[in-house]
Amino acid sequence: MSDQQFYPADGADSPHSSLLGSEFVGFDEETATATMRFTVLKQMTTWRGGVQGGLVAGYLDDVMGYAYVAMTGGEQAPLNLEISMQLLGLLPEGAKIIGKGRVVRGGRRVIFLEGELQTEEGQVLARATSTAIPTMRPTPTETGMR
Repeated sequence: MSDQQFYPADGADSPHSSLLGSEFVGFDEETATATMRFTVLKQMTTWRGGVQGGLVAGYLDDVMGYAYVAMTGGEQAPLNLEISMQLLGLLPEGAKIIGKGRVVRGGRRVIFLEGELQTEEGQVLARATSTAIPTMRPTPTETGMR
């Protein structure tokens, strides 16, 4: 199965994907890990020159979520109950950020996820864990909340 088969055809059309500058890179089935690339847009930054802390969670949510979407073959998506995040460095405007998201455990009722953002050189900028519930994957016409 190619990496693009793990990413829903309409995934890049999601409004949040363009805001985050998201690009799906690949999925490793063996480790249940998704890799994404993000380009930090000016709209996401503060006067400090980097992404506002709460918005960093959006990048982590995206990559952790797509790990689960890919693991379920595009059928399901996680709905977060809780995200815990550590900010370790600034995500500056224009930076290319590598995101890794992993499904730690995907059960019928609860999903445990973890994610990390780093520079292209490997410096870790943020980490997160998430507890979520499985839902049907939303589409442009369905919320997935049945």
